[in-house]
Amino acid sequence: MKPGRMIPGGMNMQAMMKQAQKLQADMLKKQEELGKMEFTASAGGGVVTATVCNKQITALAIKLEDGGPVFYRQVRVTQYGKTFRIFKFRSMVTNADKIGTQVTVGNDSRITRMGKLIRKCRLDELPQFFCVLAGQMSLVGPRPERPFFYDEFDKYLDGFRQRLLVTPGLTGLAQVSGGYDLDPEEKIVYDVQYIETRSILTDLKIIFKTVAVIFSHDGAH
Repeated sequence: MKPGRMIPGGMNMQAMMKQAQKLQADMLKKQEELGKMEFTASAGGGVVTATVCNKQITALAIKLEDGGPVFYRQVRVTQYGKTFRIFKFRSMVTNADKIGTQVTVGNDSRITRMGKLIRKCRLDELPQFFCVLAGQMSLVGPRPERPFFYDEFDKYLDGFRQRLLVTPGLTGLAQVSGGYDLDPEEKIVYDVQYIETRSILTDLKIIFKTVAVIFSHDGAH
C-alpha cells in the first residue's frame, strides 16, 4: 500500500505514520522526564547528606553575627503557577523586606558581612535542596520568581509565563551563561531556550558549568 492511500476505517496511511511518530516522541519525552526526576531526587539527597557540616557551620556563623534568624523564607512560583516557600540561609539584615519588594543588586546595603561571603560561595542556596527533595524544585531549570515579579514581567515580556511549563531549578542556563546580573529581558531568552531543548545531557552540562561558576565566584553578589 502506497503512503497517502486510505486504509479500512478511513485513515490515511501518512497520517497514521505521523501519529505513531508523535506518540513515540511523547513516550520518549515522558521517559526522559521520569529519568530526570529520579536523578534529581538521588543527587539532591546526596548533596543534603554531604553538606551537613557546611550547613551547621554556616547557620552558626549567621546567628553569631547579629543574633537574627538563620533561615529566610519567601513565597515563590513553581510549575503551573503553584506557589511554595523557598528556604535560604539569611544573607540580609532582618528587616530587609520592610522597604518593599525589589531586585537584589551588587553592593546592596541590605546584605550583611556574612551574607556577602555565603553569597559569593553560593552557600545561601543550600537549604533549597530540601525543596528539591519535596518536588517543588529541580536541580536545573528557570530560577523561581516571586509572584510580584511574575505579574510585573508578564506585562511587557512576551512568553515570560512559559517558564511555568517546567519545574524551577537551583541553577539554570541563564545563570551559567550570563550570570545573575542579566536583565529580565535577557534571562527569558535563555529560559525559553532551555525549555525548548531540555534534556538530561543539557542538565548535566549546566550542573558542571555551575560548579565552575561557584569556584570562580562569577556573577555572585
